[in-house]
Amino acid sequence: MKHLAHLFLIPVLAFAASSVAAADAAAGYPNRPIRFIVPFVAGGPSDTMARLLGQRLNESWGQPVVVDNRGSGGGIVGFDLAAKARPDGYTLLLGAGAGLTINPAVYLKLPYDSVRDFQPVTQVAATAYLLVVHPAVPARSLQEFVALAKAKPGQLNYATTGTNNLLAAELLSYMAGIKMVGVGYKGTGEALNAIIGGEMQMFIISPLIGLPQVKAGKLRALGVTGAKRNPAFPDIPAIAETYPGYEQIVWHSVVVPANTPMAIVAKLNTELVRIIKRPDVQERFNSQGLDAVGSTPEELAALIKSEIEMYAKLVKQIGYQPQ
Repeated sequence: MKHLAHLFLIPVLAFAASSVAAADAAAGYPNRPIRFIVPFVAGGPSDTMARLLGQRLNESWGQPVVVDNRGSGGGIVGFDLAAKARPDGYTLLLGAGAGLTINPAVYLKLPYDSVRDFQPVTQVAATAYLLVVHPAVPARSLQEFVALAKAKPGQLNYATTGTNNLLAAELLSYMAGIKMVGVGYKGTGEALNAIIGGEMQMFIISPLIGLPQVKAGKLRALGVTGAKRNPAFPDIPAIAETYPGYEQIVWHSVVVPANTPMAIVAKLNTELVRIIKRPDVQERFNSQGLDAVGSTPEELAALIKSEIEMYAKLVKQIGYQPQ
């Protein structure tokens, strides 16, 4: 009987020891530099948010936060790198939700699993994107642009930098009954140069990057992808005003590799949410058309799972063929 009791105590003691070790690791965390992976090239919205949050984390914890841009494969390379990183809290990833929720619907094979390979930390921000065209495009409204696309089927090109703006453009094409050609770019900066240079006719882009170009007269905004107009730029109509039911909200989040100790995840969540809720950070986000969020890990996990299901259905509905 004593022997059986001894055997029973072994896993209990092992669990207790691992719990104490995890708590100790969290208590001393962080004590060295943190890598913040951004699955896109520098200059895009994910990169801008990561650098802002990284700067604030450095101010709070006194440890360098190094932004590591991995812009290739529509973000897949960066997500895969983060999924395979050591789960110790020293590798974070900030990326658009598309990498977690749309990619599984539009790619036949992914090197990572959005639910199995990541531990959610917090949703950072959400926004509707801008549909912009080159000023030489003879359309001053969405209706005129659709009429132009119908008159020239397959002759208008749109830029994509990932599955967010790809699906947003394909959904518009489906609802409007038009045919356009998507051209992929490694990052927002490259795509932005292409449309400003006249190589592309249309681009669905973050207001963080696109709005300054609209104000400078280098691009023309025809719509926003949210269900309603954005209070930060109320003169730009929602695409849903012309095509009821159209909506594409882009959100960004911080995740870490699966099996990262929950005590460290909790510590990261607490500090990141505190930063996101700061008035100066919220003001900076709002001025750029972004809604600061700051969620619990559980809320982000639920969002990821629900949108994986939603986009799987949407891709089938619009007839997009996974690649």
